[in-house]
Amino acid sequence: MNLDNKIILVTGGTGSFGKKFTKKIIESNLKKVIIFSRDELKQYEMAKEFTDPRIRFFIGDVRDKDRLYRAFDGVDIVIHAAALKHVEACEYNPFEAVKTNINGAQNIIEAAIDRGVGKVIALSTDKAASPVNLYGATKLASDKLFVAGNSYAGDKPTRFSVVRYGNVVGSRGSVVPFFKKLVDQGSDSIPVTDERMTRFWITLDQGVQFVIDSLDRMKGGEIFVPKIPSMRVKDLARAIAPNVETKIIGIRPGEKLHESMITEDDARRTLEYDSYYVIQPEFPWWDEGFANGGIKLHDGFSYVSDRNNDWLTVEQLRELVKG
Repeated sequence: MNLDNKIILVTGGTGSFGKKFTKKIIESNLKKVIIFSRDELKQYEMAKEFTDPRIRFFIGDVRDKDRLYRAFDGVDIVIHAAALKHVEACEYNPFEAVKTNINGAQNIIEAAIDRGVGKVIALSTDKAASPVNLYGATKLASDKLFVAGNSYAGDKPTRFSVVRYGNVVGSRGSVVPFFKKLVDQGSDSIPVTDERMTRFWITLDQGVQFVIDSLDRMKGGEIFVPKIPSMRVKDLARAIAPNVETKIIGIRPGEKLHESMITEDDARRTLEYDSYYVIQPEFPWWDEGFANGGIKLHDGFSYVSDRNNDWLTVEQLRELVKG
């Protein structure tokens, strides 16, 4: 997408995604990048790492609509990456997750429309498809809010879409740094919740590029899902610690054996492309011509991590986690 002279704001911009996204887009001739987040220490540390004068830092919380109204003034594109994401923390602090992930989403929508933002992409998660934990449930609600935001906008120019993908290699909260830390500490075992467990896996670079590509493709209302490989958690443990025993500890609160990105019900309105899927909205304003081609999926299709055609081997995982 041509970002020349654009002002882009990233909520949760001091996180793993925000840093990588910022590093990527400052290579273009954009006008300004605004990092919107609530942690002053992370902003201070990021400001020391990123010295480009086009990068600005804005302390604020997506729960605070007034602050969003101020931050969105003059902004062309918003990437919404802020969320409470830790599954167990959301299980034990449920309404905090609701206030950030759901109320915060609606605040983003209203501020974007009223401030005339052109495009908004919200980052979602595979846990939003058939959710069993509160984090996934809040992100499902958030996804639906952003899709419906296109209707809410009426004749205003603001358009909303969603990008949904799986676990990110090495991101904060990922199991990779946890496993590596145990190895460095000389642990005699690596805890694995269930040896059958599978997950979708994407690199941070791939996730950032997919968001940028989706910005270019979006018409408003789509949920974009990349085609990415699956991996077995036990294989990941073997890749990181081949000589350390794995210890089965059982599934944690709110955890699934396998993750889904497209449910069987969603598949009925999903189009397949070479490297991604598009879940189309169920709204009368959606014109299927917006989708620009794509193949309709067959009845009964679902995109689930244990039934994927693309799998990472132990050797491939070992190469990925080296970075």
